[in-house]
Amino acid sequence: MNSDKRTFKTVFFFTLLVFVDMLFTMILMGLIAGLLLHFGWIRLGHSNFLLPIVTFGLFSVIMGTLIARIIGGMTMGTVHSISEASKRVAKGDFDVRLNEDIPIEEIRTMSQNFNLMVRELNNTEMLRSDFIENVSHEFKTPLSSIEGYVTLLQNKNLSDEKREEYAQRILSNTRRLSSLTGNILLLSRLENQEIEIKKESFSLDEQLRQIILLFQDTWSDKEIELDIELEETDYYGNRELLSHVWQNIFGNALKFTDKNRSIGVYLKKTDKEVSVRIKDTGIGMDADTLQRVFEKFYQGEKSHSGSGNGLGMALAKRIVDLHRGEICVTSEEGKGSEFTVFLPLR
Repeated sequence: MNSDKRTFKTVFFFTLLVFVDMLFTMILMGLIAGLLLHFGWIRLGHSNFLLPIVTFGLFSVIMGTLIARIIGGMTMGTVHSISEASKRVAKGDFDVRLNEDIPIEEIRTMSQNFNLMVRELNNTEMLRSDFIENVSHEFKTPLSSIEGYVTLLQNKNLSDEKREEYAQRILSNTRRLSSLTGNILLLSRLENQEIEIKKESFSLDEQLRQIILLFQDTWSDKEIELDIELEETDYYGNRELLSHVWQNIFGNALKFTDKNRSIGVYLKKTDKEVSVRIKDTGIGMDADTLQRVFEKFYQGEKSHSGSGNGLGMALAKRIVDLHRGEICVTSEEGKGSEFTVFLPLR
């Protein structure tokens, strides 16, 4: 229905242009003929009366053509611009943009859609190049490790214990590669593509409980005491993306907290926002790590670098930003870290 309406408006506009063109030409021709009759330059019934009529006809055709050229040029100029811009896009130039300040709604919408398409193509190209650059850099270490252990496994005199150990290390590195690939793709998509994240209403406190249970084996083995205070909260946001935030923060808290220590998870709600605070009693961070904690691929504590890829916190921050929230961190070496996420309510 809307498409038919837009089509009717476009046809009506061009029909109106033709009508105005013909009306203006006829009025102009009538004025000139009236002036010629008034001053006696032509006379009705005169033997040469046909000559000025032909002259007026030719003159009206020329004038009508010029007026149509001027009026049509305003419209066809945009069509020509789209054609030329399309040729540049086909050659890989994604920086081209069309003028959107056009009075005709349909053509203005066409220009806006074209610019949106080019921006998306440009962002997709950035995503591809960014992914290739990061993958080539970060994949080198685990791939080299896998290659080394596979070479060692080819030794026929290898003991069963060593064979099992090398197989576990290969498995660990393949899992690391899988996690790295997923995080790079997700982070690149969130950073470079102009997307509107899908939102839904869900229980935030229940989601946090599920995340804590997801790591049950880890905190049980390390005999970590959990202090959990979760206020019942319904939140309107992207359930899947926010799950990544809590997994990264709580997972890091477990990773950097020694045995027989404690971790606290707190959820509070006010009239304007909800806050999620995850506090550990682990090794903490020095000033340099604290300043760079949200940088991509940065890993401050080298002894745990083999179990991460330096993308978790960058991913968490981007997701919180997309929810128009804020993520803060305080930390002190030897005394643990505290991450607080503030999310505005609808």
